[in-house]
Amino acid sequence: MSEPTSLAGEAEKLDAADGLAAVRERFVLDDVTYLDGNSLGALPAHVPARVADVVRRQWGELRIRSWEESGWWTAPERVGDRIAPLVGAAAGQVVVGDSTSVNVFKALVAAVRMAQEDGPGRNEILVDATTFPTDGYIAESAARMTGCALRPVTPAEVPGALGDRTAAVLLNHVDYRSGRLHDLPGLTAAVHAAGAYAVWDLCHSAGALPVGLDEHGVDLAVGCTYKYLNGGPGSPAYLYVRRDLQPRFDSPLPGWNSHAEPFGMRPDYAPASGSVRGRVGTPDILSLLALDAALDVWDEAGVSVAAVREKSLALTDFFLRCVGAYVPHGRVESVTPAAHAERGSQVALRCEDAGEVMKRLIERGVVGDYRAPDVLRFGFTPLYVGFADVERAARVLARTLSG
Repeated sequence: MSEPTSLAGEAEKLDAADGLAAVRERFVLDDVTYLDGNSLGALPAHVPARVADVVRRQWGELRIRSWEESGWWTAPERVGDRIAPLVGAAAGQVVVGDSTSVNVFKALVAAVRMAQEDGPGRNEILVDATTFPTDGYIAESAARMTGCALRPVTPAEVPGALGDRTAAVLLNHVDYRSGRLHDLPGLTAAVHAAGAYAVWDLCHSAGALPVGLDEHGVDLAVGCTYKYLNGGPGSPAYLYVRRDLQPRFDSPLPGWNSHAEPFGMRPDYAPASGSVRGRVGTPDILSLLALDAALDVWDEAGVSVAAVREKSLALTDFFLRCVGAYVPHGRVESVTPAAHAERGSQVALRCEDAGEVMKRLIERGVVGDYRAPDVLRFGFTPLYVGFADVERAARVLARTLSG
């Protein structure tokens, strides 16, 4: 068993060599070891001033003029183009707005409609059986709406479950409980080989690891922006529609913002072209522009997703080493895959009385979260988490479990 001083010294050396270490200064942080960025990202330090300008000048002084003069009207597409490179997409394919749940609904119904246009008999939706609950709820509603049967399967079971009846498959890139990274390229290819459409939920991967939407031919994808993208509580989600599918994207929520002539006030609906089709109603400007400001961290610091992924794997590797060295044998069990190709940017530990343990961790200045019935989740946001944070978290966990 390693001595704490040894691993603490190693953490100090790793932080000194960390090429992303300076980015930490761009966030509002304190002495708390914050390992819950996979639920809510930290506040970028420049965001409050930007939001103040939106409120006081753009809204307070320019008022209605800001829809044009401050670029409010086109913000959903503009901010979408800023997110696009973080998920491996070219411009013009990502639009920001609504919640993840709403965007899952839009994407899944549109995918089924396209599949049913392609040919008869496509009347089954496959959904990740281990999915975040809201995706399952939405999938069930979408199935009823489109006359499809809903079939829950694990991601590993998807290739064997695909068939002539499959219309669409809804999958999570990273499992929210375990942190398992699923095979987006391979599963997307399998879905396409069966003549179906792939819809991916990127909530736990965007901003933490490469996604490659364009490279791997993903049809549709959705994601939130308040985790690794640090957009703030309730910041709007986004919707990706592959460019060649945009003319066929038939949204089940055809709001006035996605109309070809939104101010024409026509009684009949005519969809706009491009990613605008993914819009519904009036954008949430305050939260949308807070997100826009938060994304500056990526541009101004010159951060690449590849560098973030490299550090993410190093952080999670080091955390697992520290847990193995400090925590009494048998008290926790990692349910996060050891293989890098199968790991997101979190570590989930199965632990007896996990809810109470996490409560005591938080009281001692280590913030993660708990998922019923017995999982401690620790999220590692490479933009502001360092190796000393990792070592301290493991050390406090060991002390908490020991008494």
